Amino acid sequence: MIAATPRTYAEIDSLLREFRKDTISMRFVIEASKKNNYPEAELYAINQIGRVYRDISNYPKALALFQEALKLSIQAENIEFRIYSLNMISVAYRRTEAIKSALDYSQEALELAETIKPEDRSIGLKRSINVSLNSIGNIYQLLEQYDLAIQKFKESMQLEKELGNKLGLAINHQNVGECYEAQGKLEPALENFQKSLSYNEEINSEKGKIICNYSIAHVYVHMDRMDEALALLQSSLTRAKALGDQEIIATILNNLGWANLNTGDYNQAESYLLEGLKIAKAYNFPSEIAEANKFLSELWMKKDDFKKAMNYYKESKKYEEQVTNNLNVRYVNDMIVRYEAEKQNDQLKSLEEEVKNQAITLRKNRTMLLITFIGLALAAGILYILYRQYQLSSEKKLLTLEQTMLRSQMNPHFLFNSLNSIKLYIINNEKKNAVHYLNKFSKLVRKILEASSQREISLAEELETVELYMNIENIRFSNEIIFKVNIADDIDVHNVKIPSLILQPFLENALWHGLSSKEGEKNIQLDVMKGREGFIRIAITDDGVGRDAAEKIKERKVLKRKSVGIDITKERLANFSKDYQNSFQVEIIDIYDTENNPSGTKILLHIPTI
Repeated sequence: MIAATPRTYAEIDSLLREFRKDTISMRFVIEASKKNNYPEAELYAINQIGRVYRDISNYPKALALFQEALKLSIQAENIEFRIYSLNMISVAYRRTEAIKSALDYSQEALELAETIKPEDRSIGLKRSINVSLNSIGNIYQLLEQYDLAIQKFKESMQLEKELGNKLGLAINHQNVGECYEAQGKLEPALENFQKSLSYNEEINSEKGKIICNYSIAHVYVHMDRMDEALALLQSSLTRAKALGDQEIIATILNNLGWANLNTGDYNQAESYLLEGLKIAKAYNFPSEIAEANKFLSELWMKKDDFKKAMNYYKESKKYEEQVTNNLNVRYVNDMIVRYEAEKQNDQLKSLEEEVKNQAITLRKNRTMLLITFIGLALAAGILYILYRQYQLSSEKKLLTLEQTMLRSQMNPHFLFNSLNSIKLYIINNEKKNAVHYLNKFSKLVRKILEASSQREISLAEELETVELYMNIENIRFSNEIIFKVNIADDIDVHNVKIPSLILQPFLENALWHGLSSKEGEKNIQLDVMKGREGFIRIAITDDGVGRDAAEKIKERKVLKRKSVGIDITKERLANFSKDYQNSFQVEIIDIYDTENNPSGTKILLHIPTI
């Protein structure tokens, strides 16, 4: 091979591929290449040894080798191997969750590759472009920008199809599956994991098959298919140990612990989680350390050992904060914006150049046609600008409403009083109540924050959120509130979609204006039923003092509680109505007893389903 001196990655790989995981053979190639002044083979061998160390999680050694290869590629002025080394460095940094450095190297590799004209790109260079796209997609995935990530993976997938690279297709389907799973889209996630497994079986990639199998098992746990999940995870663990990739082993152990936790086998769950935690700490995998501690906290909560549960919970949060370092994430987000802006500017420049060339051709043929074309282009441009301004205005209005709604639901008054109520349980040594309500409070805050970033959620999720809210508020009413939820048999709350966080303002209004001034039994009832065709009807009924009496009481108060939530909710409903055939409607009905005295208030929400 050294006598023939092939220069491209693909040519060298075709000769050395079967030896590339043999570090002894690769070191021999390095020495022989140095003697014969053959940097391309030396670069190939250094990178392959780096990959071996990377695949057994020895990232410091792998990075040192990739950096050595990068330096040599610059000296040798070999752009293909330079791009390859940049990508390898990016992958190693990404696996150690050094996101900022990973993105820097991926972008540098992609920008360098795009300086080569498409017709001059070798097969190896095209594959490097795919690696860069995949790496950037992985970084977007780490930042939970799942739609952007899926877009990058699909761009890479299209190029991999053109190259017939089944390994690349396997990797991209795996990544797309992970993004769909993170979005809660289990069926498309499972479909992509199975496609990835099929490609890995075709190329006989043991590591790829292991990753696919534990990913499928992860989805099975979400689907409550525990027997299938446990069988796949056990099989994957045995194969992962034979492979020697410590990060995969730690991940599978954590998943086994989680699955056994869901089946109620706490002893087995604890054993797997402790083993996974030990490996994650030994090799410094912050995400897996956080994951193991989180599941151990849940385990001890279920076993009523709240002290241990709290200790593991604190450890989990500590490592989660390490993974999502604010400065790091802010820098990466800035880099993403810059990268996407630069790419769009390049595309615009390319389009402008094309328009100029067309204009020259048209001018030679017909002056009139040029004038017509320019007029149409200007009109289209103006219409597009007006349309974008309208879109941006609508998006800004929606964002403002969402932020105002979040502030109204997470106001300091509510947070302070809720925590103060929980503090009283602690002071009174009521540990179980304190932990019980603290758990509910943390779940409520998490659900409000999660829902605030979503345009629509299922009615089931909304009902779970308001149940938590009512539980917390009831502490402050000395548990005098009787809150009931009735769902009609013909309603599937998991399939009904509603704007996020719209019920809480009406419940809050019922509590603080209808029931807070009432003596004796206090009731709130929430009914979900079929409305007229194309609608779901939600009724919130309280047996409070009524609107007139509540207004008079409010006027007498020195400190008036300002209710803005309902007005904001009505605005949000009106904004959401634009996407539906029917409109959202809100009715407020005063309830009177047989003697025509106020006996409560009913709120009727008519939610369109089509």
